[in-house]
Amino acid sequence: MAPEAPYPLQLGGLDLSTDKTDSTGADASSPYTPKYGSASRGTNPLTSKVISVLSASYTDADFRDSLALLDGRQTRNNAETRRRLRLDVQKEVIDINGEVISDFGRVAEQLRQIGNTIEKLNMTYGAMKSEIDASHSATEPVLEEASVLISKRQRAEARRKLLDAFVNHFVLSEDDFALLTQTAEPVDDRFFAILSKAKKILQDCEILLGFEDNPALGSEVMTQTSRNINNGYQKLYKWVQREFKNLNLENPQIGSTMSRALRVLAERPSLFQSCLDAFAEARESILSDAFQLALTGDDETGVKDARGNLRQGVKPIEMTAHDPLRYVGDMLAWTHSATVGEREALESLFVADGGELARGLKEGRENDVWHLVEDNVDADLETFDPIGALNKLVDHNLAGVASLLRQRVQQVVQANENTILAFKLANLLNFYRLTFTKLLSRSRRQSNSTEHDKIVLVETLNGLEIEALRHFRSLVRDHVSTLQPNFSNRPVDCAIPEFLQDGLEQLVAIMKTYDTSLADPESRESGFSPILAEALDLYLAGCEKMAEKAASDLERLMFTTNCLMAARETLATYDFTTTRVSELQTEINTKVAALAEHQYKFFHERSSAGALCAALAPLDASSKADLRKATKLDLLQPQALTLCSQRLDDFLPSALMDAVKILKPLQDSRLARQLTEEAAEKFCVDFEHVEAILDAADEMLLAEGGEASSQATLRSLFPRTAVEIRVLLS
Repeated sequence: MAPEAPYPLQLGGLDLSTDKTDSTGADASSPYTPKYGSASRGTNPLTSKVISVLSASYTDADFRDSLALLDGRQTRNNAETRRRLRLDVQKEVIDINGEVISDFGRVAEQLRQIGNTIEKLNMTYGAMKSEIDASHSATEPVLEEASVLISKRQRAEARRKLLDAFVNHFVLSEDDFALLTQTAEPVDDRFFAILSKAKKILQDCEILLGFEDNPALGSEVMTQTSRNINNGYQKLYKWVQREFKNLNLENPQIGSTMSRALRVLAERPSLFQSCLDAFAEARESILSDAFQLALTGDDETGVKDARGNLRQGVKPIEMTAHDPLRYVGDMLAWTHSATVGEREALESLFVADGGELARGLKEGRENDVWHLVEDNVDADLETFDPIGALNKLVDHNLAGVASLLRQRVQQVVQANENTILAFKLANLLNFYRLTFTKLLSRSRRQSNSTEHDKIVLVETLNGLEIEALRHFRSLVRDHVSTLQPNFSNRPVDCAIPEFLQDGLEQLVAIMKTYDTSLADPESRESGFSPILAEALDLYLAGCEKMAEKAASDLERLMFTTNCLMAARETLATYDFTTTRVSELQTEINTKVAALAEHQYKFFHERSSAGALCAALAPLDASSKADLRKATKLDLLQPQALTLCSQRLDDFLPSALMDAVKILKPLQDSRLARQLTEEAAEKFCVDFEHVEAILDAADEMLLAEGGEASSQATLRSLFPRTAVEIRVLLS
């Protein structure tokens, strides 16, 4: 018998340890034990059981669950328990199976009940289906008819919506039509909105013209809309004309509405221009009345000022301006103030619209049927210039004022007999002409405007300025003609004649006035040249005639030099007489050169050395031939040379003072002394040449023979040196 296993197997509290040896006495755990017994020996059930148990894997999840189940039953491991374990387990299995079968029986019962219910439902469904089929057969015509009606209703609803959209977009309501066309309705934001809507309808009508079903629809709507738009523009045109008659330019609200109305009306150029003409006529009348009021001080109620406001108490210009210059200045100042005010008030209507007027006029011209058939259209007419239109309108508004201004200024100019005042009037008119030119000038595009585009106010002032200058020249010539008898008088002490002094004083006043003008710096000199010809040249011409009566050429030279220098000093103060000053200086230089030559001749003639200097001038002191020729001259003979030396000694002590005294009539004493000193210096240079000839001749004679040495030398007969003469004449 083999020994027992040292570790009995415990399974669920049961001792399953057995002998590891089989019935044959072999060790089952021995590796030499065959896995399978011989079939002839038979199989031990217990051994098989043990082998089966031992071959089981303890890591198997089912095996562990079985062990856990046995532990949960708290079964004691004894023989009785091990014997009844299988029976208990089988009994439990049978009980559980019985419960399952019982539950399935109840489920089957419930399924039978469900089947009965389903059968009843199928029967009910069949009955209902039969009834529905019968009802469907009965209602099918009605449903088809209802479907047709619903479809028609949907189409009708779609057409109604389309019609409403069409009416809302392409048809004006009665209220809108009344507000657009009836003159009793106001012109406000609603009017402009409806007019814009009508124009939008007219543009969209082009789409309707392409409909094939009803091509006349777009044409009919376009015709009606065009008629409404034309009526709207006619209403706007009448409203603008009515407002223009009583327009208060200082009211910003009316100005805003009027500005918008003009921008819209610009799309009809003919109506727009007609309104501008009507407005210009109204404003011209108002401004003319205001100017008349400012002149006369009419206190009648109802007279309006330049802005269209009623005025009653005005200080008249004619009563306060006694001086003609102030009278004309006050009228021009009032005109300038009215022009500036008119321009500022109208800027909101033409300039502050961002180019809307230009776009409106361009669109209106493009849509004009007559414009479409024109072949040649001036490009300048296609572009609206707001600034040019504004200036042109302001100028038109002031046309009446310009006419009254021309009459009054002409009366003042023609009644004036003062030469200076005549020029001041011309200068004042020039100042305001340039001012109005800058204020009302056309744009660059219109710089080369035709005659009808000229600025009326500027042309008026230009004509008055020309007339004032013509009257000024006439007064100057009349004044000079009254001085004709004085031109034949002989100059006294070569002094500047009184008429020239008066003329130069008058010229100073004229130049002071001209210096304050706004003439272009580049054209100031050319603009003053005609005035200078009248205000100076006539007097200088009189001085030339007067100089012809002078006793001598020297007196004539000094007289004309004094007159020319006085004229030059008078003109040199101003920059717009530069050319004339240069011309006078050239004439003065000519006269001065003649005076210098006269002084030079004076030194030669009075010193008796002139003939000697002239005779020796062409000879050369280094040429023996010239020296021999000099010794043979009669002037170098002892007696003649001694006489010449004595006369020279008599002349030299007072020579300079006598020469200066000759030019004493010159107004410029500095110039007189300068000319004398230059002549003296020139005389000294000539005498140096004479001295050199005499010295060289003495040396030659002394070298050629002793006979000459016993005689008196030339230098002993004529001992004066150039140094001594220069000292005496300095």
